[in-house]
Amino acid sequence: MAFERVGAMSGQVHYEVYSRKTALSGWALVQACENRQQAVDTAEDLLADKRAIGVKVTKEILDPGTMRFESIVVMTRGDTEIPKRRPVTEEEVAPRCLAPDDLYAPHARDLLAQILEDWLRRQSVTAFELLHRPDLAERLEASGVELQHAIQRIAVPDSQASGQPIHEVVRHYQKLADQTLERVIEAGRKGLFPDLANRSLAELADRLAGAPERAFVMGGTLSGALVGLRLHSERLDRLMDLADLAPAAGPGRALVMGAIEQILREMLASRAVLSQILGPELDLGASLAAAVRMVAPREIEMLLKADPRFAGQMPEISGPASRLGARLAAGEFPQLSTALVRMVVRELTGSRRLRPSSARGEIDVLRALAMGLTATAGRLMTLEEVQIAFTERSKTLVAADFVAAFVSQCDTALCEAEHLTRLCENVTGGANKRAAARWLSACVTSLKFETEMRTGLSAGTAMQRLAILAKLARSVAAAALGEADQAAITTAIGTVAAGLEAETKLVAQLGRSPAPLPHKLSALLKLAAGEAGPPGVVADRAKTEVMRLYKAPETRAALAADPAALPMLQPMLRAVGIAA
Repeated sequence: MAFERVGAMSGQVHYEVYSRKTALSGWALVQACENRQQAVDTAEDLLADKRAIGVKVTKEILDPGTMRFESIVVMTRGDTEIPKRRPVTEEEVAPRCLAPDDLYAPHARDLLAQILEDWLRRQSVTAFELLHRPDLAERLEASGVELQHAIQRIAVPDSQASGQPIHEVVRHYQKLADQTLERVIEAGRKGLFPDLANRSLAELADRLAGAPERAFVMGGTLSGALVGLRLHSERLDRLMDLADLAPAAGPGRALVMGAIEQILREMLASRAVLSQILGPELDLGASLAAAVRMVAPREIEMLLKADPRFAGQMPEISGPASRLGARLAAGEFPQLSTALVRMVVRELTGSRRLRPSSARGEIDVLRALAMGLTATAGRLMTLEEVQIAFTERSKTLVAADFVAAFVSQCDTALCEAEHLTRLCENVTGGANKRAAARWLSACVTSLKFETEMRTGLSAGTAMQRLAILAKLARSVAAAALGEADQAAITTAIGTVAAGLEAETKLVAQLGRSPAPLPHKLSALLKLAAGEAGPPGVVADRAKTEVMRLYKAPETRAALAADPAALPMLQPMLRAVGIAA
């Protein structure tokens, strides 16, 4: 409220209440009164009603000599610190683009693609084409609202960053937009962009090689060749045709290929466009895998030869995408290759599911992507960047909703344990490994898991169940968990196996069985070595039984009578630490 201090109160002392509504706002006078308690209560009410984030009450004392008020702060509450504004440099005060030529820089075109995203999508064009096609410039100029909205979207943050009045910034960008559109329209009227239906692209490129506005003219010529093509697969095919018509070498070829690469980079930056080109039926994971295959076809082919199992996770590319992949493999369009790989990495570090319909399928496609991107490491991105991306993605794999989906089709606790072991194997990063290990530990220490394994609800005889537990323990060892987590899970599996063996007396039964001695020793040695049973108590019991049998005189006599038996048993005896 407006308040004139001098003469505002009947007395010489009064109190003023100030408030701050936001973290960036300053103090604003709310009320002035002669009663201190009234001022304090008003300030407290402002905070309680959340009408302010900070309040203060000052005591104002009038000096009769100078007729000025002296302020004393008597109460503060809430956030009372006003942030200091960082000094704005001359570079920040100046708008980001000063002349039409500035809008043709890559970063400026990227910004145009953001603020005009909806309009460009409806026209099925890129920002590069907008800056080079007279028909698009006239269409945008006639739209009115679209252009004004785009100018406001860029002017508001510029005004806030520079401190300039918003109206001045809007006027600047309005003038810049008018100049840029008029330049493109005027170039069209003058016939500056040749029609390739009547001209050879190679001859035109060689003639423009030394011209001052060669990039502008070539950009307009190539953009004009895409007029009428709305399907992005057709547009990509046309760009590949233009690349085939480029000069074989020299500055002319660089001029043509550079303009084509800029159009491709902007066109394929859209996830929707890339999906349409690679196959609209593909989910996000398959689309990313196809993009990797398109960017690095040689590396992926070598990978598939080494491990054909990944063929189902790496969709084949055909048509225009295959033509582009061949050029990328030949080393052309390097900026596009890097941009596509970066896009794949951005999607990996995001939160969207790669395969929403199947959690198990998501693990499969993630493994394929990991192998593919690792194969390209060093050429398109560093190995460290690949590892960081998959560490971020692994955070989503150990989330409760994904784990629940991953084991949702399991009917038994053993099936859950096997799936969770696979999850442990496929996540990266220390924290993610520990989180996955906690899920697996909770499973193998559960009463359900122990009951199934000890009562035979899972499957098979006691010997078969011990073999299943041994396989599970080996999978845990191969999952590269931390030492403490691996030891705890292995011990839990060993405890379940020990209870199973104690109930069935399997080791004692093997020792007393009427089977031939070499067969009994072989079965016990496999238990002792962790092949037929998990390490731990069962292995120790089997080793003890082997020692008892091996020391018996009748055992040595039987082995002496069968010369072929001892050489067969010697490797297993050495594996468990028994001298043959």
